[in-house]
Amino acid sequence: MKRTHFPYSDRSWLLLPILIISIISLTFLLSLTFTQNKSTSFEPEFSFQEPRFSFSERDYGRLPRLPRFAYSISGTKGDGPLVKRLLQAIYHPRNYYLVHLDLDASDSERFDLAKYVKAEGVIKEFGNVMVIGKADLMTYKGPTMVAATLHAVAILLKEAKDWDWFVNLSADDYPLMTQDDIVHIFSYLPRDLNFLEHTSSIGWKEYQRARPIIIDPGLYHSKKSGVFWAKEKRSLPASFKLFMGSEWVVLTKSFLDFCVWGWDNLPRTLLMYYTNFISSPEGYFHTVICNHKDYQNTTVNHDLHYIRWDNPPKQHPMTLTLEHFDDMVRSGAPFARKFAKDDDSALNKIDKELLRRSNGRFTPGGWCVGGSNPGKDPCVVYGNPNAVKPTVSSKRLEKLLVQLLDSGNFRSKQCK
Repeated sequence: MKRTHFPYSDRSWLLLPILIISIISLTFLLSLTFTQNKSTSFEPEFSFQEPRFSFSERDYGRLPRLPRFAYSISGTKGDGPLVKRLLQAIYHPRNYYLVHLDLDASDSERFDLAKYVKAEGVIKEFGNVMVIGKADLMTYKGPTMVAATLHAVAILLKEAKDWDWFVNLSADDYPLMTQDDIVHIFSYLPRDLNFLEHTSSIGWKEYQRARPIIIDPGLYHSKKSGVFWAKEKRSLPASFKLFMGSEWVVLTKSFLDFCVWGWDNLPRTLLMYYTNFISSPEGYFHTVICNHKDYQNTTVNHDLHYIRWDNPPKQHPMTLTLEHFDDMVRSGAPFARKFAKDDDSALNKIDKELLRRSNGRFTPGGWCVGGSNPGKDPCVVYGNPNAVKPTVSSKRLEKLLVQLLDSGNFRSKQCK
């Protein structure tokens, strides 16, 4: 007689209720633990969220596709309020924003910033702002600054996949026009243009930047300190050409994808070289882009910032005040730096006359449909983020870009 096989033979079926009870108990214990941890701690690092609703791209009369910008905003100890103000000034639902207060800032500063981002209704709805919870240590003039920038780029490449240009800003920066102005003008540009001030005529920087050898203790210490200088000097490289310029850049996703993934070994080789280079943020991206045939013809020799220097230049640029306001506006640059941290009169004038932004509120744009009554925030009610309303400032940016892309300036200043 053929024996019938049951799923649970002998007395093993008696174990089933015990097993079920054990699983339920374990699940309850884990959920209780998670709930307790969640209520007593706050982790400010979180991913970009999908918005609860979306809008299709504009096709008004076959207008060009609007670009998206991925902003990296950095700050240090005491910069929390400035970073928050900068975020409000440059916020737009189309863009992505990665905010980083370095390890020198207190946990409470990061907590307050992350709490604001998590509680702000507009940001919560569009889910396009992320605060880095595990802060990086950044040494002034050291390679840890490049490492922090590449960290930001890697996060944006992983979490926000549909952007066109990366922009790095610090708490010392501020916009001179609305995001609608910038998005509108950049929609007419080729998506392969990289904006960074650069030159191979390094002059005095050869002996004060290229030949000295430094060690950044931020690579292996947990507390900030200055760089160490070696007694030895090194010769200029022979296998690639050095380029230097401004550390403030507007770079394409394609180029930064190359820098992070490096299917050619050039980005890694140069990263190793710049580990012992003073002020490496002023040279790393510049040298990579100008030493690779696929990208050296994509450069625009400008950092899109208004920066004023003493004559002769000192270590830091001049602090911008009200007396520089007209020059800032005439420059056509979308950003300016640096501003005094203890005097916000220049920023207040920019808010009032260029951004039309009220204190503590977002810069209004075409996406804000709440009206413009005095005392009312027009961005409390929001509509289609693809509806842009450029201001007269966009004409100044257009004029600047026309000059930069003029046939007499554009090619002749690329990687020279």
